[in-house]
Amino acid sequence: MSDKQYHIATYGCQMNVADSQRLGSALEQRGYRWTDDEADADILVVNTCVVRQQAEEKGIGRIGSFRRHKLNGRQPIVGLMGCMVGVRSPAPLREQFPWVDVFLPPSEPGPLLALLDGDEWDSEAYFQEVKARRMLNTLIDEQTTSEVILPAHERQALISAHVPIVYGCSHMCTFCIIPYRRGVERSRHVGDVVGEVRSLVAQGVKEVTLLGQIVDRYGYDIADGPRLQDLLYQLHEVEGLQRIRFLTSHPNYMTDEILEAVAALPKVMEQFELPVQAGNNELLRRMRRDYTVEEYRELIQRVRARIPHAAIHGDIIVGFPGESEAQFMDTYNLIAELRPDKQHLAKFSPRPHTPAARMADDVSPEEKSRRLQMLNVLMEEISTEINSRYLDTVQEVLVEDQHKGKWRGRTRTNKLVFFEDERNRKGELVDVQITYTAAWSMQGVPTDLPVHDPNAGLELLPMVG
Repeated sequence: MSDKQYHIATYGCQMNVADSQRLGSALEQRGYRWTDDEADADILVVNTCVVRQQAEEKGIGRIGSFRRHKLNGRQPIVGLMGCMVGVRSPAPLREQFPWVDVFLPPSEPGPLLALLDGDEWDSEAYFQEVKARRMLNTLIDEQTTSEVILPAHERQALISAHVPIVYGCSHMCTFCIIPYRRGVERSRHVGDVVGEVRSLVAQGVKEVTLLGQIVDRYGYDIADGPRLQDLLYQLHEVEGLQRIRFLTSHPNYMTDEILEAVAALPKVMEQFELPVQAGNNELLRRMRRDYTVEEYRELIQRVRARIPHAAIHGDIIVGFPGESEAQFMDTYNLIAELRPDKQHLAKFSPRPHTPAARMADDVSPEEKSRRLQMLNVLMEEISTEINSRYLDTVQEVLVEDQHKGKWRGRTRTNKLVFFEDERNRKGELVDVQITYTAAWSMQGVPTDLPVHDPNAGLELLPMVG
């Protein structure tokens, strides 16, 4: 076994998780192995997120903590990756973090691999090339191969994997930094995605989640290209694959054809990530979301009419510049009306280079917190009520792992379920009768749980007298 080790700390979205996984795979092909202990690692990488200020601060804190390993005589290679790096020159970051040896754009392990291979390297020229091609809708040097070898500690152990199908974004919402850090929208070829999923299934994966900043725009950047529903039909035929999810969708591109595919394909889960962001038309206009509250409401009604048991998830930003109390209450009342299963809630934080960063951030931190808490309370009440409908029903659960002595998995609608069973159920689809529900999870009993016979193993003695 190799004595060279690596450690990657990942923050942010599922795309970052996938990027870290692929970097780990590339490192293992060069003789490195994963370690949980950063003090033992010869390579230390922080994969960063800057969508929110809090996420950015976590990444900064972690890369700062890696500095001490440079001072103890071990001299590991330290890398900074992801959206904090983006596609622009890393010169300012090099001044801010002089102990960092290499900077990696999102989804691109190339700089670190070149350093390990001893290749001659012109960092500035590389970043100029990356920026240029990401503005030209090309996938050179990104994950375009059809085979992904999971890191050794995940092979035959990882049940659910993330598969990027669209890189970057061209929508340019006024609050979002992703187009500036990940480049324009770029869709992968159907054959590459299908090939990758086949390779993941061969390594034990049972479920894949297709990723894109706007996943339902898959193929829109390709002349006469495929669409998301076409990819779903192709992936449904992959032998051994049990479940397919996709996120995050934009309301404008959730077509009837996608809804029909979800309804028709048993392997595609009935879960939709449809961020509304705000429940007021003026806020939506200034966010540059390109739909109205009325259009969003009609979409949710259309989803539920076609797939009545579908789960609706989304995102909301509170305290966007200029958000009045009345406008916030529009958002609150829309959520109370539509009653989605889950909402990812966040306080607005200005992101560099975005149009919203030039707007007056005029909602106080205290008011943002109050509004966030109001929505948290509302969503807990809604989730509690929705989950209560599952009581005494039997749900198909894909078991992911064990947690505190109980098996843990998710229903088709992504509800978290715990149950006890002495058998090894990891990776299985288990029918579970729900016996307890709460806002964020449920508990149950497998319907195939062996019935205990109190007389089993007892020797029958002859009667006396």
